[in-house]
Amino acid sequence: MQRIPQLVLPLLVTILLLAACSTNAGSQSQTTNGTPSLHTTNATESGVCPVGLKNNPACLTPHTLRLAYGVQQLIDQGFTGKGQTVIDIVSFGSPTLKQDMEQFDQQFGLPPADLEVISPLNVPEYDPKHDKEGWAAETALDVEIIHAIAPDAKIIVLTSPVAETQGTIGLPEFRQLNQYVMDHKLGSIVSLSWGASELTLQDAKGQQELQRWDTMLQQATTQQGITYFASSGDLGATDQADIDGTHIANAPTISFVNDSPWITSVGGTSVKHSDTTFSEQAWNGSGGGFSRFYKTPSYQQSLPATVQQQLKNRRGVPDVSADANPITGLAFSLRGMWATAGGTSASAPLWAGIMAIANQMAGHPLGFINPGLYKLAANPSNYAQDFHDITIGNNTNSAAKVEGYPAVPGWDPVTGLGTPNAVKLIPDLMQTMKS
Repeated sequence: MQRIPQLVLPLLVTILLLAACSTNAGSQSQTTNGTPSLHTTNATESGVCPVGLKNNPACLTPHTLRLAYGVQQLIDQGFTGKGQTVIDIVSFGSPTLKQDMEQFDQQFGLPPADLEVISPLNVPEYDPKHDKEGWAAETALDVEIIHAIAPDAKIIVLTSPVAETQGTIGLPEFRQLNQYVMDHKLGSIVSLSWGASELTLQDAKGQQELQRWDTMLQQATTQQGITYFASSGDLGATDQADIDGTHIANAPTISFVNDSPWITSVGGTSVKHSDTTFSEQAWNGSGGGFSRFYKTPSYQQSLPATVQQQLKNRRGVPDVSADANPITGLAFSLRGMWATAGGTSASAPLWAGIMAIANQMAGHPLGFINPGLYKLAANPSNYAQDFHDITIGNNTNSAAKVEGYPAVPGWDPVTGLGTPNAVKLIPDLMQTMKS
């Protein structure tokens, strides 16, 4: 994981500040120029954030989040993820998940979650950095966001007793859990809110483990129709420098598993809203950049020549994005407290929820969607209606003195192709993947 599972410090700061009744819900800031991407909806807001978040006007409810990304119209038509299963793979899980979900559902008037927790690995527990509390927060965040977007989808939490940190630590166990999904045909959507810096996977052991993942992910996506979403990271254009996770690299880098060409990498934005008008810009914590391991996949070769000059035959991430700023996040319940969801740990499960609706609409798993996403983006009329193109902000990590990348029209290595307008994107994606 990226030092507290892809939430890193923003979420923990949020929780601590809320517990102290602070008026701030996070510590990330962003300097931008220009006008954020604007989009509006005709729907009316319902539901309010809990009293504990009353001092954070940027707090989002499930309804508001669904409005922001064109999901509410689909919910109103009966497309709620019914009949679909989303698998969330984490270390340890959360002992209070059931109670947290009950409080979340009660607050926002959601149906009870169809939730199952499976711990199939019979290996000794390994938690050298005492990260259980962080993973509990991660688990609650993931499940509540998936349920907020696709309220009738079944959610399976697969837990490992081994903490994923940096390097290959925890990766073999997570790979076994992915294999368990395939062997037992648990579902067709997998959400992965964790990552290990590519800088910690350059040795022979790391490369061997990545090769095993590559073989498995290719089989899962192309033969079993599984769609994977992974968070792009929360340290902007860089990541951890060492296996101990004690230093942030003073150079650009990205993380695994979102760098895999078989994964849909999800970056982060900041969403602000006033009634039914939403503005959106890049979140400066959004992980993004270019892989030192993987070449440009065929679907990214359709991007313009200016982008190809950046790619230099490398895999670029993220592919897409969604709200990840902990100040502007979804309200979620954890151990009786309320916080706002932050980090790309929030944006990846959001896309997983949208995928549950897409598979329900299609009547079958859409599987590996990356070629379809990029094909839509290559068509100007499709791109304009299917995505919110984010053109403001960057992912510079000032603390590490690593200059990031600006959000620009079209694909960029901070927000990818942009954020979804699901009511248009899903039908177009279904159509383009038939051709």
